[in-house]
Amino acid sequence: MCFLGFLMASKYVNILPASGRKLLNGLVFSLLLPCLIFSQLGQAVTLEKMLEWWFIPMNVVLGSISGSIIGFIVASIVRPPYPFFKFSIIQIGIGNIGNVPLVLIAALCRDTSNPFGDSEKCSTDGTAYISFGQWVGAIILYTYVFNMLAPPPEGTFYIEDANLPLKSPAKDAPLEQVPLLLQEDAPEELDALKRGKIKQFLVFLHFKLNLKQILQPPIIASILAMFLGAIPFLKRLIFTTDAPLFFFTDSCIILGEAMIPCILLALGGNLIDGPGSSKLGFRTTAAIIFGRLVLVPPVGLGIVTLADKLGFLPAGDKMFKFVLLLQHTMPTSVLSGAVANLRGCGREAAAVLFWVHIFATISMAGWIVLYLNLLF
Repeated sequence: MCFLGFLMASKYVNILPASGRKLLNGLVFSLLLPCLIFSQLGQAVTLEKMLEWWFIPMNVVLGSISGSIIGFIVASIVRPPYPFFKFSIIQIGIGNIGNVPLVLIAALCRDTSNPFGDSEKCSTDGTAYISFGQWVGAIILYTYVFNMLAPPPEGTFYIEDANLPLKSPAKDAPLEQVPLLLQEDAPEELDALKRGKIKQFLVFLHFKLNLKQILQPPIIASILAMFLGAIPFLKRLIFTTDAPLFFFTDSCIILGEAMIPCILLALGGNLIDGPGSSKLGFRTTAAIIFGRLVLVPPVGLGIVTLADKLGFLPAGDKMFKFVLLLQHTMPTSVLSGAVANLRGCGREAAAVLFWVHIFATISMAGWIVLYLNLLF
């Protein structure tokens, strides 16, 4: 399916040009993925289950910390070209905890002979577990990753393109190129300071946490599904098959089923640009691929095994443990590439995403075989 997307985006067919891929990506991110998360997570979640699933978001945090530590060690050894040291750490440390695992779970559960049992329950549970961890992943992405990928003091990642060092942002600079903490001189912020300390704190929190970026459609869908699913009356009103408002959930299920093929077509189309003109070099790119796909998964396996020994995981729920392991095994997050593009190092991010996803087809298959053998 990725190859079909690649073919459709090629100059020979050209059904999915750059503008079409942008629209398809927007459709997946703003409509299809939120619908899938809302329907599957809302049907599966309850207040008791949310308390039982507490280790899923914790696993995402631990995965980001351990991955970043591995990224720091690898970057310290390889010494990527300036100013891509922090960039290399992020490309190793932040994995795709949403889209790719959803595709893999859907493919695995579709097979009636899958080791997890009933196909429908397998798909619902797996999607719910993955969706439950996405909100914390978004917070990490738009706070930690956003700040780590800040441009160097020269003001650009492409030093030779900068005529003069940028001591302070230009007045007409795009918003995404202006450091967040330097925006306090704006008239709106000055007015906020005058209105009192409480509003000043809220404005500071808004910019510091980048709330507008965090509250993306998939995250809103996750929060809404958890809220409605945790209240028994609302759950019976919306998510049960004989509920008066089930038509809304049913519509979301239909739209959500289109997410998997559309995202694979979009991913294949996005790879048409190839590795591009990257300044990272072969040594750094190879180190990022090796660190992300080979070094991070064993550490994740150790984290999940230790959590299981300590009794943090639901007893006997093998799908739960499998999803936790998948979160440590994925290629670099596509959304981290979007943040990198926002911060001015999009070419290097595109090159890394291209090669990591190519080699991930081999590494993911190997790790999944190992996980299934360990679980069963």
